[in-house]
Amino acid sequence: MTAITLVRGDITRESADAIVNAANSSLLGGGGVDGAIHRRGGPAILEACRELRRGHYGKGLPTGQAVATTAGALEARWVIHTVGPVHSATEDRSALLASCYRESLRVADELGARTVAFPAISTGVYRWPMDDAARIAVETVRSAATSVAEVRFVLFDDRAYGAFAARTG
Repeated sequence: MTAITLVRGDITRESADAIVNAANSSLLGGGGVDGAIHRRGGPAILEACRELRRGHYGKGLPTGQAVATTAGALEARWVIHTVGPVHSATEDRSALLASCYRESLRVADELGARTVAFPAISTGVYRWPMDDAARIAVETVRSAATSVAEVRFVLFDDRAYGAFAARTG
């Protein structure tokens, strides 16, 4: 069974086998978690993402999918990039958000990662409501068939931490 732990802090400071990046489909960096991971991880991550774009992901990474690169200068072996959905009040995209967690764990298993640190995917500029995002994340991780020993949700502020704590307590 996968252990779930919560950390209030900066995901770029975590030591884990894999750190999950809430990426945009271009894989070329952006704001929020994506920008922070690229800045702290250094140019090796961007170069690996450019290589992916030159190959199989020429049109970008589809929403709900995941792919791994080096972690550069981060305290991890890999960064697993996943593209979360933009929240919609008129269309249920929760399956896509769940897919981000499931696919990231699938990639982690392929890599042999035992510890994986996740942010709260889609809760920043993609405006997913934090309580619902926490419910989807925790339920998906709990039901995933994975060899990952520890999933660590690294939450940037007290509101996010509280939402995830309410689902894991």
